[in-house]
Amino acid sequence: MAAGQHKDGVAAGRLSSAQIKHNFDDLHPPLDHHEALVESDRCYFCYDAPCMTACPTSIDIPMFIREISTGNPLGAAKTIFDQNILGGMCARVCPTETLCEEVCVRETAEGKPVQIGRLQRYATDVAMAKKKQFYKRAKNSGKKVAVVGAGPAGLAAAHRLAMNGHAVTVFEAKKKPGGLNEFGIAAYKSVDGFAQAEVDYVTAIGGIDIKYGKALGKDIQLADLAGKHDAVFLGMGLAGVNALGAPGDKSEGVRDAVDFISELRQAKDLTKLPIGRRVVVIGGGMTAIDAAVQSKLLGAEEVTIAYRRGQEDMNASEFEQDLATANGVVIRHWVQPKKIVAKGGKVTGIELEYTASKGGKLTGTGETVTIAADQVFSAIGQQFIAQTVNGNAETLVLAGGRIKVNDEGKTSMKNVWAGGDCVKDGREDLTVAAVAAGRDAADSINRALASNGRA
Repeated sequence: MAAGQHKDGVAAGRLSSAQIKHNFDDLHPPLDHHEALVESDRCYFCYDAPCMTACPTSIDIPMFIREISTGNPLGAAKTIFDQNILGGMCARVCPTETLCEEVCVRETAEGKPVQIGRLQRYATDVAMAKKKQFYKRAKNSGKKVAVVGAGPAGLAAAHRLAMNGHAVTVFEAKKKPGGLNEFGIAAYKSVDGFAQAEVDYVTAIGGIDIKYGKALGKDIQLADLAGKHDAVFLGMGLAGVNALGAPGDKSEGVRDAVDFISELRQAKDLTKLPIGRRVVVIGGGMTAIDAAVQSKLLGAEEVTIAYRRGQEDMNASEFEQDLATANGVVIRHWVQPKKIVAKGGKVTGIELEYTASKGGKLTGTGETVTIAADQVFSAIGQQFIAQTVNGNAETLVLAGGRIKVNDEGKTSMKNVWAGGDCVKDGREDLTVAAVAAGRDAADSINRALASNGRA
């Protein structure tokens, strides 16, 4: 234990640099050549490929695994990139345990699926290390497309549009590209600056210009973009964060989990990142898990996730929940925040109310418990800010608080498509689903541009 780990309150330097480096090592180390060959040999190459059906981007999984098994990782990478140009990151962050690997026949028969995610990473890593580009930009079409957001959806759309010869300008609110891949996932899932390396790989096709510090609704307006471009794709994700809404939630030490994760991802020295000795995270999704586990890895002694419903209701996968508990995180179910306990304006604890489900409706029981805490992270979901798109111009139709689109990603506004977390389209809020949405919308835009010259 590092000297200073015993300190009360929020403090930096709870662990040594060596311990921090070890704690934030790659969650799933890459397979070497021999390991990839052995693992690929486990695939049955099923004719009906349930793994492919489960993949939101419909990658031909048996095909790319067979290509690996025959010593052709570049061919495997092309098979992956044909459907998912961000296949490298998806191999790292996809919840494969609830997608392709969950339906793997090996999982059904033996309880041990083919490690599809790690095989996908192996192939894409080989291609990127060799700087092998499989796609060339088509002859300039003379069409201009604006893409809002340099996250997974925006990057996937931009690449597909550039491949078809369109001039793409990406408008990104932050000073760096990548979106959630850069700012919103646990550091141990994407090490060594991979998010930025992938952006460089994707944009190397040419014809993609990224402008930073351009927030929609503030620095740029949707009506202007639509007027100056032949088509617009909106892929800016969710900028709003749901408020905790408990008395005392403005106390020092209470913050949004997404901000904490973003700060951690951008920190150059994690030993200088302050963390509490006792941390409580409110929520039951992937963000809650990421915040809790990383708090523990930074040196927090006691980390508790408080979730208002039961284990089976948590959005975080069973694998992620197990990862949290394996790292010493305590997950408490059927509790909700009642109030933040503070002294001198600083958090000292949180009062939780026990909950119960009655007739399918969640209700508080009136019984409470107080947990000591130096820091409280709120991870209770994000929301779309409609004002960014619905200013003084034609308004977009919303559904469920997000942009409504048809099956091709087309919005109610002429020339405008959307995809990713900012839309309501029935897809899960996953990186791989955002990539699929961006790709599909780009194909729709390309068809529209080809048919009538303007979307």
